[in-house]
Amino acid sequence: MQKIKLGSKALTAIREADPMMNSYNVEFAEVTGGTFWKAYTPEQVAGTEEFHVEPKEGGIAALYGDLMQVYAPIDLKNETIRKRAKELGPLWIRVSGTWATKTYYDFDNETGGTPPEGYLNVLTKEQWLGVLDFVKAVDGKLMVSVANCPGLHAADEPWTPVEAEKLFSLSKAYGVPIEAAEFANEPNMMEDTGFPAGYTAADYRRDQDLFFAWMKENYPEALAVGPSNLDAGDSGFGPGADNGPAGGVENIASTMVSCDELLDGTKVALDVYSYHYYNGGSERLASVMPHAHWPAEKANSEAYLATAGNMARANTGFRDRYVPDGQMWVTESGDAGGGGDTWASTYLDVLRSLNELGEFGMITDGVIFHNTLASSDYGWLDHHDFSPRPNYFAALLWNRLMGTTVLDPQEELRMGAHVFARSRKDGKEGTVYLIINNDVENSTMVELPEGKECQAYVLEGENGNMRARVMTLNGRPLVISENNELPKMDPITVSNELVLAPGACAFIVVE
Repeated sequence: MQKIKLGSKALTAIREADPMMNSYNVEFAEVTGGTFWKAYTPEQVAGTEEFHVEPKEGGIAALYGDLMQVYAPIDLKNETIRKRAKELGPLWIRVSGTWATKTYYDFDNETGGTPPEGYLNVLTKEQWLGVLDFVKAVDGKLMVSVANCPGLHAADEPWTPVEAEKLFSLSKAYGVPIEAAEFANEPNMMEDTGFPAGYTAADYRRDQDLFFAWMKENYPEALAVGPSNLDAGDSGFGPGADNGPAGGVENIASTMVSCDELLDGTKVALDVYSYHYYNGGSERLASVMPHAHWPAEKANSEAYLATAGNMARANTGFRDRYVPDGQMWVTESGDAGGGGDTWASTYLDVLRSLNELGEFGMITDGVIFHNTLASSDYGWLDHHDFSPRPNYFAALLWNRLMGTTVLDPQEELRMGAHVFARSRKDGKEGTVYLIINNDVENSTMVELPEGKECQAYVLEGENGNMRARVMTLNGRPLVISENNELPKMDPITVSNELVLAPGACAFIVVE
């Protein structure tokens, strides 16, 4: 049995973390409606039915019909989604995604809902005001990325702010200004992310400078964030990453460029460095990204959980080179690219989510935007009824308990003992520990500080099932009440020692 001893030494402060570290995305495809990742069946989520899509000649583009479905626009005026979002606390809300790169802002009702040539989707004024109302209602801060597609300009023509001006001016006039922005989304893949035909890294550098120069002149309150890249440097993100550091992304994009190619030589300084990180590719993409897919039985492994830290350390090099005094933001994150794995909506993914937050804080300061709030299988909330999934409650506890001072837990990360420490969110003296027992075969013994009573929040899959869709807190199922209220999330008082069952996680508050 793994053993951990807490409080044997005074803990050293490492850094102050951003109070909005644990934020989230709302996909543009949710706002406008459109195609997004097809939902898994209940049997696939439970792991009793295999999900497999046969590869086709033509790569991922040929598979979209098997992987996607059409969704109606999300109702951001819905009382439940607003309630659940506000309970998470004031956070950053990034409205973006691949679809943002190709969306036309039709604020004058001129298109009749049909995208102009060179665009994919249409955003109406009413839909954007719905976003702004949502951000205001939940006390959020708004971040966006802007269009950069064939409908806006050709590759050999400079980017123009004609569309961006619509978005920024309406938001400011409505009292919900855009407070941070990226130029497009995931530019590494060039045409495959929606850029004009023949677009190059040089074109991107030209246009990023044009956008941020325009933004700093007209909307200086907004942070310039970029480049939202998928570059892992020499660090891969899949189990077969030794076959290529990208982990298989090169199999779905006709062109891939590096972060250095995107930023080296740009003239307008960024305020924040950003990148995207997923632990791998989901089952949906496994046939075209074989190096990137992790099987469920590896989702608790040291190699799988190490991806978060490896990606953060790889990207600190880019951050230090291009934004040496800025924060580092992960503007998209989740268990797997391609809408999430079959277990993304279950307790099994809680280990990855909490470990990511803990490791990131040990390495750097910044914000992680979980993808997404309420879309696809990796959403914190179910897309249809906005009922919370296990990761929602894990995020809620993190935001309620973990303070901004990152402490050295004086424990090395190892199987059964991923330990992180923070100051208390309530401002009282003491320490909050997060302990993840990622060993699904053996318990972990936690020896508590001598002579102190501690408050423990122990998380497990219902009935000990790692792929349970319901998570328990100290043995009680976390489900919404009949009157749509959160369940009580009270701790238990413990002293001397606490045994964490295989696969359990715990927040422990020490006076």
